Formats: sequence, C-alpha cells, structure tokens
Amino acid sequence: DRWKDPYVKDTQARTLTDVIPGADVFLGLSAAGVLKPEFLQHMAPKPLILALANPTPEIMPEVARAARPDAMICTGRSDFPNQVNNVLCFPYIFRGALDCGASAINEEMKMAAVRAIAALAREEPSDVAARAYSGETPVFGPDFLIPSPFDPRLILRIAPAVAKAACDTGVATRPIADFAAYVDKLNRFVFRSGLVMKPVFSSAKAASAKRVIYADGEDERVLRAAQVVLEEGIAEPILIGRPHVVEVRLKRYGLRIRPGVDFGLINPEDDPRYRHYVDLLIELAGRRGITTEAARTMVRTNNTVIAALALKRGDADAMICGLEGRFERHLRNVTLIIGPRPGIKDRDLSTLSMLISQRGIIFLTDTHVSVDPTAEEIAEMTVLAAEEIQRFGIEPKAALLSHSDFGSRDSPGALKMREAAAILARIAPELQCDGEMHADSALSEHLRQRVYPHSRLKGEANLLVFPNLDSANITLTALRAMMDALHVGPILLGTDKPAHILTPSVTSRGVVNMTALAVVEAAHKAQALAPI
Repeated sequence: DRWKDPYVKDTQARTLTDVIPGADVFLGLSAAGVLKPEFLQHMAPKPLILALANPTPEIMPEVARAARPDAMICTGRSDFPNQVNNVLCFPYIFRGALDCGASAINEEMKMAAVRAIAALAREEPSDVAARAYSGETPVFGPDFLIPSPFDPRLILRIAPAVAKAACDTGVATRPIADFAAYVDKLNRFVFRSGLVMKPVFSSAKAASAKRVIYADGEDERVLRAAQVVLEEGIAEPILIGRPHVVEVRLKRYGLRIRPGVDFGLINPEDDPRYRHYVDLLIELAGRRGITTEAARTMVRTNNTVIAALALKRGDADAMICGLEGRFERHLRNVTLIIGPRPGIKDRDLSTLSMLISQRGIIFLTDTHVSVDPTAEEIAEMTVLAAEEIQRFGIEPKAALLSHSDFGSRDSPGALKMREAAAILARIAPELQCDGEMHADSALSEHLRQRVYPHSRLKGEANLLVFPNLDSANITLTALRAMMDALHVGPILLGTDKPAHILTPSVTSRGVVNMTALAVVEAAHKAQALAPI
C-alpha cells in the first residue's frame, strides 16, 4: 500500500497491545471499541487520543477520561468536545484558494490552514463560539484543543493564511496585494455591520480621545468587547467592577487582558475618587432632592452614576451603560449628571436606531426616549439624527411619517408632523426631508411621486421619523424580527458628552460598535473645543 508505506516500521509488533506502551498519540479511523481502557494505562503522560471512528469511536470519551484523566481526547462527533471535522478547514481553504485564483492547493497552503486553526484555538473564544457550549466558556486545554465550527473568525484567519501561502508559493493567478483590505472584505460576511461601520471604525482608530468607561464592567459581553476594542485600537477601556469578580471572569472566559495593565478599573466598593464623585454629585443634584447621604449611597451602589460622574469630571471621554436594568432608569441618571449639550433641553434628548438587513440600511427615530414629542422636538431630533447618520458616510434622507399622506388627513398627529416638516424646511434647508407621509411613500419614490410630485425628498428615505414612542418602538421591533435585521443602537442623541444606553439584548459586537461610535463623538467634541 503506497499510502501507508511511508509509515511502516520494521518491528516485531503485530497488535495494538504491542505498540501502545509509551505511545504519545493514538490515531484511529477503524471501528468502535478497538481501544480498551486498560490500554491507556500504558501510554505516555498526557496522551493525545484521536478516536475518529464514526458513529461510535474506538473508545468513548467518558471511558477514556476515567482511565486516563490526563488524556487529551478528540472524536469525530459533534456531541463531544474536540470534534475533528473537515468543516473547520475545507470551506476556508477553498475560499482562500478561489479568492487568489490558485492553480493548485499545495502543502504550504494546507500547512497555513493548520497553523491558522492552531493559533485560533489559543485565542479566547468569541462570544458566538462561547454560546455554542453549555456551562462555562471553553478555555484552551484538554477539552478545547480545536476551535468550534461555529466560530465566525475561522474565515477571517484561515482564508487569508491560505491565500497568502498561495501567493508566496507562486500558485496564485490573482495575487492579493492588500491583505488588510481582503480581511476587511471577509469581515463583512461575518459581521453584517462591518460595511456600514467601516468609516466609524476608521475614525475611531485615528481618534485621540479614546477613554471609554463601561458601567457594566463585570458583564461577559463588556469583557469580550474590551478585548476587541483594545486589539483593534478603537478605545482605551475603563471598567467599573469589583476586582476579584473581574479577575475570575477574565480567567473563566479565557481573555488575556489584565486590569491595571490593559484597561483601567474602578472598584465601586473602594476607589480613591469616591469622595470627589460624591462632592460632584451633590454639586450637580443638590437642588434636585439628592441629599449628601443619598449621594454617597448612589456613588457606592449605582454603576451608571459612577460612569456618568467619571465622564463629567473628565476621567473618561465617553460612557457605555444599560446592559442591565431599565432604559428609563439609566436615562434619568445620564440626564441628571451629563445633561444636554448647549442649546438643547432635557426633553429634547432622543435616540436613533439603525437596522441592517438584506434589503439595506434604515434609521429610525425616536425609538426609546420621547413619548409624545411636539413638532419642535421632532424637528430637533431629526436634525440630531441627520448629523449622526453623516458619521457613517451616508447622506440622510428623512421622511416624517403619519397615517396622513401629504395632507390627506387633518388629525392632531398629522398636523404635528406637517408642522415639524415646515420647521425643518426653515431650520435645515439643506436636509433632504419631507412629510407628513405614509411609510410606503417614504420607501418608494415612484409611489411618492404619484401622491405628491413636488416632494423635497428624492430617492428612498433612509431616516424614518415617527410621531411618538409607541409607533417608533413597535416598528423597530417588528422590522427587526420580520427582516432578521441587525440592530445598531440605540444611539443617544443630544447629550453634552458621549453617553450611550444599550439594551439587555445587546451582543458583545453591539458593544464594540457603540464603543466606536462613542469614540468618534468624543473626538468630534474634543476637536470642536480645541483652541484655534
């Protein structure tokens, strides 16, 4: 057998029991039950057992573990740890080969894939991969030698490695000149927000004001996001959390970042800035019913208050909160301490939500704050939303929605949106905006032209402005579910300093996205305040 010939050794061994003593590795592609538990006692320390027979391996993992607790065990089955399966390599080898027009798949390309998989296994698992496991997050070791097939980073690591090996060995007919751009392109397949967030991430990486404080510093999503923003150069994280809890969870999730070295840490139970924060809170809210004792309690027990005070005092450039608890409670604290920017009233704060789907990108306002805004407030929130949309490199096109379509009804709600459109025509004449109109008129220029051919809005609207909170939030959640859309936000608009209140359903990637937005906002503010 020419395939087995390179591995043949001239020995007297004729059975498995003859060769197993002292062996470091068992590799089986044979039959169920071939490897007996008593055989394992004779193997070398920390043996690697690859029992790959399907559907039943040569030895069941629990039997092997009982016989040799120090063993590293792999099977071909997905219901056991360390599944050996070509799904980890073939799709990404082919992707890398096709993207560079490889004329062959050579040994160097295969080895590049192997090394990329091995390197990824040593990294901390992504949040998507971690959710595929029950119990604790897997950490590289005997039960996690191989990345999860669900890890979205596989394509980002293996395909570029294979393509580079093809280029280096001369088999690429379309060599890739810019691998950073190639990885960015692949990134769009992994994270749907990748394309629209690209200008934001680029601006964040170039910004100087990067200190972002996270109120929920003990949360797994924040810890994972902190690792990402550090690695990508997006921000300098400051976490609020108890040091011993943060340390334990970093170890549990297999994260490499360390408090005091890679990120700042504020201990809510014992921090030297405590007295300064209490004094600042009394100064800000002493005439709003916050007593000295109440201020002390809030600074000891409310992480959103601590984050807002740190931001207000200049110990951070932006803040992220809201992963736990009610949005309204966080908003109340942010409004109390940070407040609105000059020229904006407390009640003019609003939110902008972005939905990314196969159909495209749509922005909605106000989805979380204004219960029943006036025409003036709607005009203000539209201007703020348009400013924010421009950060994404997108020209805002706003439609003020109503059950009335260009004057077809004269109800109070329709009149309010009509008045808001008139105000916007006066205060923001450069903004493409019109209303009041039906949602289908907003999204179809053909239909809108039939109803009202003189509309100021050209093309398809990308900013939907709603008459009240109910209509905005219902539409947001309905579209998100029906279109399987990715939600970025809510983005809090109008605060004096960048402060964003997320929702409990946010993912770690959502935290990363909002961090980048907050950094860009902080940079814009710092630039505006810089002396000329």
